[in-house]
Formats: sequence, C-alpha cells, structure tokens
Amino acid sequence: MASTVKGYAKHEQDTLENVIRLRNDAAGARTIDDKIVAENKLSSALAGLKVTLEAYPDLKANANFMQLQEEISDIENKLSAVRRYFNSATKEYNNAVQTFPSNIIAGMFGFQREIMFDLGENRVRAEDAPKIEF
Repeated sequence: MASTVKGYAKHEQDTLENVIRLRNDAAGARTIDDKIVAENKLSSALAGLKVTLEAYPDLKANANFMQLQEEISDIENKLSAVRRYFNSATKEYNNAVQTFPSNIIAGMFGFQREIMFDLGENRVRAEDAPKIEF
C-alpha cells in the first residue's frame, strides 16, 4: 500500500514539476521561435494535466494517502484497544489472585500477580500520530 501511494505521489509530483518547468521555460523564452516551442509544450502538458484532473477529480495519491492514513489510524486504534483489553484482563486476574477465597487456590498453584502493560516513556510517542516520510 505505501509503495502504491509513493508511486502515485511521485507521478503527480513529476507532472506538476513538468508543468512548472515548462511554464518557466515559456516565460523565459527570448526569441519568438523559442517562445512558440515553449508555449506549445506547455499547452500539451496542461492539456494532459486537465485530462488527468477531469478523469480523476480526487487525485489518486490523495485518495491513497487518505486510505493509508485511515489504515494506520485503524491499526493504532486496534493496538490501543488490545492494550486496554490486556490491562483489564490483567487487573481482573490480579484481583482474583489477591482476594479471598481465590487467593488460597492461587497460592496453592503458584499463581502470582502479573504486571500491567505500561508504555512508560513511550506512551507519549504511542499516543501521537505516526510520521510517515518517503
């Protein structure tokens, strides 16, 4: 998924950079012949860009970035939910190990208190949105 997004982003970046370069070439052309050639190239590039925009009103990279962002957010939410579930189950287990009469059975079979899932110093990083760079 990330490679697809990267590919579309690269394609759109190349298209935009090509249009900007051709526009600058047209603006900087010194002779009429150079200006005509540059303007024709720019017109062709703009026509191609217009066709792309008409065919894909929401640019594909934008949709793919949004989908990637949603998937990453979904994964983060699932991890957070699993951590909460684990801590809830651990708390319930620890309560059972420490309260009467289950603490007698827990002691006979060697059940001991377990630690909770704590992110510690990484909690701040886990709660922030991940940064994705290409």
